[in-house]
Amino acid sequence: MRSSARTALRGLAVTDHVVDVPLRWDVGHGRPVPATGPVAAADPGPTLQVLAREVVDVRREHDDLPVLLFLQGGPGGKSPRPVPGQGWLARATRTHRVVLLDQRGTGRSTRVDASRVDELGPPGPGRDAALAEHLRHHRADAVVADAEHVRHSVYGGRRWESLGQSYGGFLTLTYLSRAPHGLAACYVTGGLAGLTASADEVYARLYPRVLERGERHRARFPGDGPLLDALAERLDAEDVRLPSGDRLTTRRLQSLGIALGRGDGSDELHWMLDEAFRDGPAPTDGPLAPSFLAAVEQATSHADGPLYVVVHESIYAQGRERGQGPTAWAAQRLLPDALRPGSRPLGLLGETTYPWQLEETRALRPFRGAAELLHAADDWEPLYDLDVLVANEVPLAALAYHDDLYVDVDLSLTTARAVGSTDVWVTNEWQHDGLRASGGAVLDRLLASVADRGGPLR
Repeated sequence: MRSSARTALRGLAVTDHVVDVPLRWDVGHGRPVPATGPVAAADPGPTLQVLAREVVDVRREHDDLPVLLFLQGGPGGKSPRPVPGQGWLARATRTHRVVLLDQRGTGRSTRVDASRVDELGPPGPGRDAALAEHLRHHRADAVVADAEHVRHSVYGGRRWESLGQSYGGFLTLTYLSRAPHGLAACYVTGGLAGLTASADEVYARLYPRVLERGERHRARFPGDGPLLDALAERLDAEDVRLPSGDRLTTRRLQSLGIALGRGDGSDELHWMLDEAFRDGPAPTDGPLAPSFLAAVEQATSHADGPLYVVVHESIYAQGRERGQGPTAWAAQRLLPDALRPGSRPLGLLGETTYPWQLEETRALRPFRGAAELLHAADDWEPLYDLDVLVANEVPLAALAYHDDLYVDVDLSLTTARAVGSTDVWVTNEWQHDGLRASGGAVLDRLLASVADRGGPLR
């Protein structure tokens, strides 16, 4: 079943297409069935709803425009909500009909949150196993199968272009592996995944950059280092509570470092710390500001996207077929001593997830048992078909950020060399949020890259 509803924004026509999809596109844990026509589930079973939000310039609503599928970063992040006249979306809607897909489990696509966990029954091993099984079907292969269903059921099976931001680039590589016939051209920003890299390799490469980025922040804002250390001493000695009732621990404070991967993240972190103490940054023995505690809560609760933490390491899992064992909390196992909560100066973490988050964070606690099962699994299916990718003919234009805190640039360049018809642009002009921060400049260049090579396939 599908339904559609149209809304008019200033200068934009927005149509929400909601389609039913099966929880499982596969039989057992095998690969989703490739789609060359209308998509049917191999196992009808339970169903989900997926939202595909179409956005087009109202003046071109009835024109025959190419369709651009946007694949959001994450995992576990919903698509951006359209605001007229802003950013890359304003550029894209000049020439394309844009589809903002809420990936399964996010936004309005049968979202996964604590209330969904409660529906599986009372706490215990049975519920944990049922939830883990449910979450196994929220990886890139299932998202691609959902997208293919939308392409056929809403857009008549015509090829579309895709724009993948961050994890959206991982999804793009899975799409090119599983259903390249659905794609006319692909654009990727900060998301060329290592095709064979395990979670251990990814974090071993990224942790040195995380340490360097923290040092760079302290050098830029010399007062922030002592301030962070003073906060850590306070949190170790006192029971400080966030608005949710969660205790603010030193390691939760460290997780604010994820902001350092964005272009304006260092500035945002500095001004947050500047107001940490109610009476100003000195003396640091005064009360903490309620506004600071609220800001930390918002930045670290994951209430809007628990999937980000729960399934994060599984995006790197390729299973026994690729000679990999369980991910087994790779980020925790490889954590450098300089990033442990007792370190001084206090280190700042990056885009990494840890078992303690599921103990200390209210919105994540219901997922703790299921997350342990997912981290212990070693029967994941490979997400990328290396033979299909090397023979790829769909034009792919990618941006790799030279100083990316989240996706290793060397792995990205190795992938670019391994995927056919790929043009990669490396820059340090932006951080990981360059697509958003550049307005339409990044998208313009990627579109031009494909146009210069003959344009999208038709």
